[in-house]
Parts: sequence; C-alpha cells; structure tokens
Amino acid sequence: MASCRTKDCGELYVRCPCGHAQWRPLSCGHRSCPQCQNHEVNQWIDRQQAKLLPVLYFMVTFTLPCELRSLAWNHQKTVYSILFSCAASTLKDFGLNPKNLGAEIGMTMVLHTNSRKLDFHPHIHAVVLGGGIDKKRRQWKKKKSKYLFNQKAMAKVFRARFLAALNEARLPIPGNVPGEWVVDCSHVGKGMSALKYLSRYLYRGVISEKNIISNQNGQITFQYIESKTGKTRYRTLKGEDFLFLILQHVLPRGFRRVRDYGFLHSNAKKLLAVVQLILRVFLTVIKERPRPVFKCPCCQTPMTILGFRYPGLESG
Repeated sequence: MASCRTKDCGELYVRCPCGHAQWRPLSCGHRSCPQCQNHEVNQWIDRQQAKLLPVLYFMVTFTLPCELRSLAWNHQKTVYSILFSCAASTLKDFGLNPKNLGAEIGMTMVLHTNSRKLDFHPHIHAVVLGGGIDKKRRQWKKKKSKYLFNQKAMAKVFRARFLAALNEARLPIPGNVPGEWVVDCSHVGKGMSALKYLSRYLYRGVISEKNIISNQNGQITFQYIESKTGKTRYRTLKGEDFLFLILQHVLPRGFRRVRDYGFLHSNAKKLLAVVQLILRVFLTVIKERPRPVFKCPCCQTPMTILGFRYPGLESG
C-alpha cells in the first residue's frame, strides 16, 4: 500500500492523439488500500442493483460485546467465520418461523471490524429483504410493515449460538461475557442506500485520505462523524499508533468480507429468477462498466496504452 501509484507498482506508457505521452504509475490493488478499488466497488453495486426487488429492505446489525474483542483479535479467521454463520442462521430461522414470515429470506452480509473512531469493533451488517419465498408453494410472502423481527429475541438466539460455536471450536470464553447482547434492526427503504453504505469498506481501507486532516511532527489527526450526535470529531495519534489502528482492520488472507445468503446466493440463481417472476420484476441487462481511462492533462482526451514497465525498471 505504501508504494501505491508509484514506480514500485509498475508503470504504463500512454499517449494522446495530440502527441503528449508519459509514464503513469499503477495502483497496488490491495483491498485495504484507501486509494484503490473504486472500479470494483462500482461493479459490486451494479451486481447488487440487478438483484433489487420491489419490497421493503431492512438493515440488521449483529455486534460482538467488548468482552469478546480480544478473543476475536487473537483468532480472527475462526471468530469471523462463526460471526457470519451464527448471524445468517439466526436470520434464516426467524424468517422460516411461521409466526414471523414462514419463508426463506435473502440477505447480503458484510463484516466490519471498525468503529467510527477506527477502534477494533467487529460487527456484521445484514441487508435483509422484507419478504421470502415459500419453495413448496412457490409463493412469495412479504412484510407489510416497517418491522422485521424482534430484536431482543434475535439477540438471545445469536448469543446462544455464538457461544456454542466457540465451545465447539474449543476457544476460551471469558467469564465476564454479558447476558444481553445487542442486535439492531431498522427499516432502510428500497435497499440501494444501505448497499451504497456497505460498499464504502468493501474494496478499500477503513479511512479515506480526505479524512486525514494533518500529518505533522509525527502526529496524525483525522476526523470522523460521531454516531450519537452526528457531529464531526477529531482524533490525534502518534504516527505508529495510527498505522496500527489502520492495519488491525486488514482481514486474514483470503477471507471474504461480503457474502450472500438465501435466494440471493450465487448458487440460487434459479430461485431468484422464480422470485423475480412472481414479483413481475422487469429485468434489465446491466452492461459491465468499462475501466476508467487515462485522460490527457493537456486536452482531456482519453489516452492509449502503448507499453508497460515492471517495477524497479527505468526507461532507457
């Protein structure tokens, strides 16, 4: 990430029809880099938009209590996987319960590991459709109000399943785990706003460079929005402490931050097609976005790529 958009990542030789030519450094492509992956974010939003249905959408957030954060930090891959599976199974079973909906629901889940202050705070956001498919009857059942499931009931089930999974994985459970956990559920309209919110941290770091206010005398100051008041706050740290704050949110190699479940899963395309047919969704073919082009600094005309130089090589 430190070498992003420098010669250390390689360069492209580009030329404009007006005659201007230059070497342009490449980005590093790391999924935690604050400068990269904007194209991948837009592609993900396009794919999710193709799955949107004319129903109510909800955001459900499953949060680990602070007493378990040390355990999560020391066993990230295992605990994060348990967090996904327990949150998904809780929502799925609440949807299948005839008292709630009696149908299989679809959801997109994203793992976040940071608070707004960038402290270690693992939690999962789930964008849940306010409806489900009864596969036996091929019948769509929908929520008619801005209420999904009981939050406290979901929290109890989630807590029990999570602790049971920790025991099964033979991980040490602290003795001061609270009896009540927090699961938040809110109505988010048609879903697109929630998906755009989740996309912020999918393919890039936890902070954008515009939020870093100053870098002077070994001190870093950044701004964030306080969730309770909505006011802008500032935090100043030593440079090395700031780097640790950022790097603690880099996920284990190969771990997927975003996952789809139910009829939104990639293996359930036929079931999603049935749902779209029932809801009379007009399917539009979304063309794949072309990658951004290099524009000429002189005339703003798109430049043509003519060559590539590997990192560390100088032009002859």
